[in-house]
Amino acid sequence: MSDARSFAALRHRPFRGLFLGVASVMMADSIEHVISYWIIFQKFQSPTLAGFAIVSHWLPFLLFSIYTGGLADRFDPRRIIQVGMGLFMAVSIAWGLLFLTDSLEMWHAAALLVLHGCAGVTWGPSAQVLIHHLIDPPRLPSAVRLLATARWLGLMMGPALGGPLLLMLSPTYGIFLNALIYLPFLIWMGTVPFTRKASRSALRGFADLIAAVRVVWGNGLLRSMTLLAGCASLLVGNAYHAQMPEFAHDFGHADADLTYSMLFAADAMGALVAGLVLESRGLLQPKARSAFVLAVLWCLAIGAFALSRSYSFALVLLFAAGFLELAFFAMAQTLVQMHAPPDTRGRVIGVFTMSAMGMRAFSGITMGLGSSLVGIHWSLAISAAMLAALLTLALLFATRAR
Repeated sequence: MSDARSFAALRHRPFRGLFLGVASVMMADSIEHVISYWIIFQKFQSPTLAGFAIVSHWLPFLLFSIYTGGLADRFDPRRIIQVGMGLFMAVSIAWGLLFLTDSLEMWHAAALLVLHGCAGVTWGPSAQVLIHHLIDPPRLPSAVRLLATARWLGLMMGPALGGPLLLMLSPTYGIFLNALIYLPFLIWMGTVPFTRKASRSALRGFADLIAAVRVVWGNGLLRSMTLLAGCASLLVGNAYHAQMPEFAHDFGHADADLTYSMLFAADAMGALVAGLVLESRGLLQPKARSAFVLAVLWCLAIGAFALSRSYSFALVLLFAAGFLELAFFAMAQTLVQMHAPPDTRGRVIGVFTMSAMGMRAFSGITMGLGSSLVGIHWSLAISAAMLAALLTLALLFATRAR
């Protein structure tokens, strides 16, 4: 039985620290994107490079999620998280040095985007595994949804601070300051309590990947939620974030001001509101069918945003998309973590992360190359329509089978 109290996981002190830490890390992550994407757009104005920004960021999740999930099963996840924070800080400092010396070249940007993705895959699965060492099972649904809320809280705060940092401190000093935001969470990880509950099975390289995929594929619920997250990431993902400077330009807001930052912040605000409303009211308990319905509605919101020509209406649609994305994604992840075998939980979470995050690399190809052919608006709209049709067919097939 799950704990039905509102914000049940936040009643546990160690989880409150994890919640704030994840929010701060995602805020710093988002600030780096706001600043670096803007500089890349201004300096190179290359849709292909913007697409590569997505590919390089998410490809490490596709390649290494199961392995880093296995590391969390075998070793102390707190130390793995600290390694990820160190990589994040190094990347921000490298951006700042290149801005300071005005020596940024395309290959520099490509390399730093890849390293940033490696930092993300290093700490992400370990943070999900750590939940199970901090929270008892009845509070797990609350913890997963709140951690997803923390992620979106950070993504909302990032543009809110990234825009002013870009204007007031310049890209150089703004990104240097951003590197320091990761430091408190890195230090706190050295103090958080930790008791291992799963067996410390040995890592077996490629055999781990095959075994973890078999576990997921052999369980209908794990399989359907992993495929749902993977299809959403493959066809849409968050590739439109890298194209946001061009969307802002098409809406008539080409300057690096508040209107540009609001496009980044709108869907994050929607996700934050979703987390707070759903958690406070105990709404939308985890169910596979509900996750599919919410994902279809998310596709409709994204497709409408892509075709919108009104800046104000675009903000409303991004807000709705953020609300729906958190609702279906947190529901899918909760179901996976609740039903993952304890001794291979990290690896199963790694498979889900590989699907949910790693497949976003190919949405970068869709947005990068597709945008070169038909423009960013139609490229995103077509992708959203394809995903909505696929999920609707899957839902109808499952309903008929039942």
